[in-house]
Parts: sequence; C-alpha cells; structure tokens
Amino acid sequence: MLRNYFKIAIRTLFKHKTFSFINISGVALGLTCFLLLAIYVKDELSYDRYHKNADRIYRLSRTFLSKDGTESLRLGHAAPPFGPLIQQDFPEVEQVVRMLDASSLVKYKEKSFQEENMFAAEKNLFKVFTFNVEEGNPDKALENPFSIMFSRPMAEKYFGKEDPIGKIVRLDNQLDYTVTGVFEPLPAQSHFHPSFLISFSTLNDPRVYGAEGLRNNWGNNSFSTFLLLPPGYDPQKLTKAFPAFQNKHIDQNASTYSVLNLMKLTDIHLYSHLDSEIEANGDIQYVYLFSAIAIFILIIACINYMNLATAKSATRAKEVGMRKVIGAVRSQLINQFLSESIILVFVSVVLALLLVVLCLPALNNFTQKELTINALLDPVFLTILLGITLFTGVIAGSYPAFFMTSFQPISVLKGKIASALKNGKLRQSLVVIQFAIAVVLIISTTVVYNQMRYIRNYKLGYSKDQIITFNMPDDSATNFESVRQRFKEDNSIKEVGRSSRIPSGRLLDSWEAYVMKGDSLAPADITIKSLSVDEDFIPAYQIEMAAGRNFSRDYSTDKTSGFVLNETAVKLLGYKNPADAIGDRFGYGEVRGQIIGVTKDYHFESLHQKVAPIAMFNQPGRLSRISVHVAGANLKRAIGHIESVWKSRFPEIPFQYEFLDQRFGQLYAREQTQQLLFGIFAGIAIFISCLGLLGLSMFMAELRTKEIGVRKVLGASVGSIVTLLSQDFLKLVLIAIVIASPVAWYGMRNWLQDFAYHTEINWWVFALAGFVSIAIALFTISFQSIKAALMNPVKSLRSE
Repeated sequence: MLRNYFKIAIRTLFKHKTFSFINISGVALGLTCFLLLAIYVKDELSYDRYHKNADRIYRLSRTFLSKDGTESLRLGHAAPPFGPLIQQDFPEVEQVVRMLDASSLVKYKEKSFQEENMFAAEKNLFKVFTFNVEEGNPDKALENPFSIMFSRPMAEKYFGKEDPIGKIVRLDNQLDYTVTGVFEPLPAQSHFHPSFLISFSTLNDPRVYGAEGLRNNWGNNSFSTFLLLPPGYDPQKLTKAFPAFQNKHIDQNASTYSVLNLMKLTDIHLYSHLDSEIEANGDIQYVYLFSAIAIFILIIACINYMNLATAKSATRAKEVGMRKVIGAVRSQLINQFLSESIILVFVSVVLALLLVVLCLPALNNFTQKELTINALLDPVFLTILLGITLFTGVIAGSYPAFFMTSFQPISVLKGKIASALKNGKLRQSLVVIQFAIAVVLIISTTVVYNQMRYIRNYKLGYSKDQIITFNMPDDSATNFESVRQRFKEDNSIKEVGRSSRIPSGRLLDSWEAYVMKGDSLAPADITIKSLSVDEDFIPAYQIEMAAGRNFSRDYSTDKTSGFVLNETAVKLLGYKNPADAIGDRFGYGEVRGQIIGVTKDYHFESLHQKVAPIAMFNQPGRLSRISVHVAGANLKRAIGHIESVWKSRFPEIPFQYEFLDQRFGQLYAREQTQQLLFGIFAGIAIFISCLGLLGLSMFMAELRTKEIGVRKVLGASVGSIVTLLSQDFLKLVLIAIVIASPVAWYGMRNWLQDFAYHTEINWWVFALAGFVSIAIALFTISFQSIKAALMNPVKSLRSE
C-alpha cells in the first residue's frame, strides 16, 4: 500500500509540473533561509559554553555614578585591588582570576611583530577557564615572573618547527620572557581570544606596572576580573554585599559613586554592552531579530505551499468522488493526500540542505564567522527539521485529506464542491499574512537604509577624511617634535596632531570638574570626559572654535594649566554663552588652571551616543595616538614618506596604520549588516509571496475559464478581464499593507531609539513600500491574467 501511495504521489508531482515547481521552490527557499539563520543564531547562543565551569563563572564589572545617581561610565573591567580583596573577604568564592589585555612588540631573533591580544593572567587561570594546553605544565606555566605562553598559531609564526619551550623572546625591545607553554586558540565562540599569556606576577616588577599599583590603584579600571562561584551559589549574595565591601576598602562613601556588578560568563557576548569590553560583543536583540526573520520567511514559504495545496485540491474534487465510487475508503484517501504532501516537503528539505551547503561560504564571508553544516547534525536541529517537514506536510495536506474526503461522491461529481471552493477565506487570509510580513521587511529595509544614509551625511563637527592614525612608541614622547618636523617635510602633510584617544573611539576617562563659586573653586557636581591633546590636534581634525583660542606653543602655561572645553561641557557648567567661559578659573581632577577656548560640539563617539562634555588639556605622558591630516590626492605618497621616517626612527618596530574613515565605518558595521540582511530577506519574502500569487492566479484563471469565455463572447475587453482577475488579489495586498504599516512603524521606531541622532520615519516610506508591493503583485498576476484574457473563447466553451 505504501508503495502505491508513493507511486501515485510521484505521478501527481510530474502531472502538475508548474505547481510542483512553485511549491518545491518556495518551500526550499524558505527552509534555506531558515536553516542559514538558525545556524547563525545557534552560533551566537553558544558563546563561552565550552568552558567546563561556564555556568559558575561570573565577570566583575564597575559602574561609576554622577552626583545625581545617574550612570556616567559603565566598565566591563575593574581596578586591580578588587580581585585579591574579594578572595579575602568572601572565602566562599572558589577562585578569582585577573587578566590585563595589552599589545606589545614581540621579537625573536630576526622576527619582530607588533602583536595584539596579549593577556597578563594569574596562575590560576586554567582552574577557572578551560584551555587546551598542548605543551608545558598548566599548573606552573604562569607561576614565575617573565613567563609567556604562545597560542599554537603564534608559536608556529615565531618558532616554526622548533620546540618553543625555554626559548627567550623580547617584548617592546626592553624585557626578556621565557616561553613556558603552548595552548590551542580558544574557539571562535569566545568573548576573548588571547594570542599570548604572560604571568601576572610580571606586573609586580616596577619596570612593568609595580606591586604598589596592583595593591592600591583604584583608578586604573583596566583589569578583567572573573569569579568562580561554588555550585548552586546565588551571585546576588555577593552583589548585595559589594556596597559595604567598597566602603570598607576604598572610602566610606565609595558605594555612592561606584557600583560593582556580576554577569554570568555565558551572558557576556549577547547581553553586555558596556563602555569597555575585551572584544566587541553581539546583541541579543539581533538574535531575536534574525530568529523572527527566519521564522517569518519559513511561515511565508509554508503559507505559500498550504495556499497552493488547498487551492489545487479543488481541482481534484472529481478525482476524490470517482475514487469513492469505485470503492476507496476515506482512510485510504487521507493517507494518499498526506503522503503526497509530505513527499513534496521532503524533496524541498533535501534541496534546501544542498542550498545551505552552497550558501554557507557567502554567509561566513558576510558575518566574518566560521559556520559549518555540522551545526545541522545537532540532535535538536534534526528534530526541529523533522518536525517542520511533518508539520508542513500534514497541515498542507490536511485540507484535501480531511475536508475533501468528507463529502458524498454524488455532490462532488456534480461539481457543487469545486464551485464552492472558488472563494476560500482561508486562502485569502494566508495571502494577507504573506504580504504583511513582506511589507514589514520592505519598510524596515527602507528605514535602515535611510538611517545609514543619515549617518554618512551627518556633520560630525570634524574632518574624518584623509586622516591617517597610528600609535607612537612610549620612548618617542620626549623628542616628538623632531619626528613631527620630519613628517612635515612632505608638503602633502598638513597637520600632525597627538592625543590620548582618537575620534570614533570611546571616551572612557572622566574626572570631576571644579568651577568658581564665590572666590574659590568648588565642585560643579558634574563629570566631564577627559581628552589629552597637543597644539595640533584641533587643527588636524579641523574642529571649529566657538570662542577663545586653541592651545599654542607661544604660551607655556597652556601645557600645564590650559583647558579647552566643548560647547556641551560649557552649558553643563552653567554658561549661557561660550565666550563667557573664556579666562575663567577651572579645575579638573587634580589640575587647576583656566579655560582658554571652547570648541563647537563634535561627535567624538558614534551617533549611538549623545555628544559628551569634553575637557581637553595637555598630559604629555598620554599623547600616544598620532593623527596625520593629508592634503589632496597625495595619500599614497604621504604614507610612503611617513613609513620611511618611521623606519629611520624605529627600525625594529613595524609601521602599522589605519584610516580614520574606515574606523568610522566600523562603528556602524552591525547596522550595515542589518541593512543588507533586511534587503536580502525582504526580496526573498516578496519572491516567495509572488510565487504563491502566480500559482493562485493560475488556479483562479483555470477555475474561471468558462466564465472568461462567456464574458468575451458578450463583448468584454482584455483590460476588463485582466482587472476582474487581478482586483481580488490586489485587495488582499492592500489589506496586508494596512496591517503591516503600524507594526513596522512600531518596530523601527524602537530600533531608531538606539541612536542618539537619527532620521524620522516619513510617510513616504509606507507609500513606497505599498507601491512596491502592489507593483510587484500586479506584475506577477498580470502574466496569467493577460494569458487567460487572450484565450480563444471557442476553446473554453466548445464542451458546453
């Protein structure tokens, strides 16, 4: 019997080739999108779960509060004294491990490279995190000062086939380290990826950091601190005890301006978006978004199939009646229809898996991930895939299987049932749902595109074009002027400025401001961001002055007590006019001086953040970031000149630079990815929906063949017949637009709230989405409508 069902199902597929192609294509395309996005979502949800103790590891973070209690700075790092003091005051905590990430120049024999992802880590690192240590003793590898471990790729890069254990490498041309181990790189699904591990005890050396700093420096919040809690321990117990803990060890009011929090390790990648993170994290909102898109695309594909299956079942009403007349029982007919439906979906699944294999490289290139088809071999995935196959097949086949087989043969053979099925409310509802989802995606794509265009055209308050940035070695601070003059020997280089940070980064340093109250300086009760700059920073970025002047080499006091604020800072300090602040005494942290200038506001950080109040002043020891403004189209020549100067001054240090406009673009890489994904999936949703419309229009034209013939005989024009066949579908598309518009408006309005500066959702966005949807639907329907309208009425009426 099963063999017979299978044979008839295959014959039916080949008999109705067009409908079979539309159904298989739609379901396969929908499943492909669903599976690709599911693989991506699964990868995002798997971060840091490979650690043996992942469910017991928590990260310590520190948030600073303003005087009014609002958060002024949220850090994923903490000060170095916290680690040992937590272990001391809370003995129930099993392990506390600290890490400090940095970059260094690594030299071994003739090989010398500037390396990132270098972590100083405490010796109990491997008791907290799961590392695969291939060479060396994990219990002792990070025990002694000046010990270093290499990741396997780095070991091969520097030592080739040599045994790395015991080799001596030099960091920053200053200190020698002994290689004590080699470890496998952490998986891609990790929120940090060390290339090198240095023993934390090295930091006790005064040439590196100093033991005193590790014990008492509460201001350097650069240390990643992780706690391993006992099984079943409630982290809230620690969180509630932290205020008293800070008041005890820092000062009695510490809990009023500093808050400590714990976050589970497995939550960091998707839920942590603090001002400082080890690496850029993902976002749970995007997981939700892509999950929703995957489900919506699959729903559209399944609706498409169900719609066509139920529509086509009306043409098989006489087949059902004839089978019953010759003795077929209802259960046999039900099994037949269900088997046909499940086989068609199964074929679509096989095709979808092939498409997934073909599309994965493109998805990896797009997301910068290393996704594999192996994710689909997960039992959960296989169960979901099997469930989708059976669910879609059974639901789509249930209408003809249970509804069509319930009628008496005499009613079916007289055609009463087929005529009653012409106006199916279910099919109309499904078409509306299909196009509503597609319209939501079209509107979303348009809004994201407008926001990206808004960002590109937004006036930042500084020039980001033709600027090259790079870091200078620490030993260049004292004689930088000679290096600057060498750089400016090329007339294409306009300015060479120095600063502690560069635009497109985050302003993480802040201090309390002091203003004149009466005859003396008093706290202003506001926190202002700190930016160390030299005299050429403002000209290099072409930042406009609102009042006063820039720093000048003609005034020696500018280097010690001069401040340049931005307009936002001046307003917060109570000045109505920037010019009113010029010459006033001003205090910032431990420095006292006067305000010599006020710049116009400029967007140092991304447009996700509002313009921060900034105090610029000169701290010579912190001016490590160099910004070179190049004139005209001489960029290549200028880079060559800078590199030649660099090699003559720092022959052992590789010259590494980047363009500021590229850094700026990276700020919105996530949104640009979102824009492209919205566009791709909106197109796919429309395409699948149009496949359904094409199939339904073919079906309706087939059912109304005789009606069309009669109308043509009575004088109906081709245009009137096309309108007749199209208007019902266009009404459904219009209803879909009405339903989708407020949904899309609500969703995208919330998305735009993530930007401090954003475009508005204008009425024409909805008009454009409606026009595109109607135009595509009309274009799709018109093929079959015109074909039916041009048919010779003699052919359709000759059997009457």
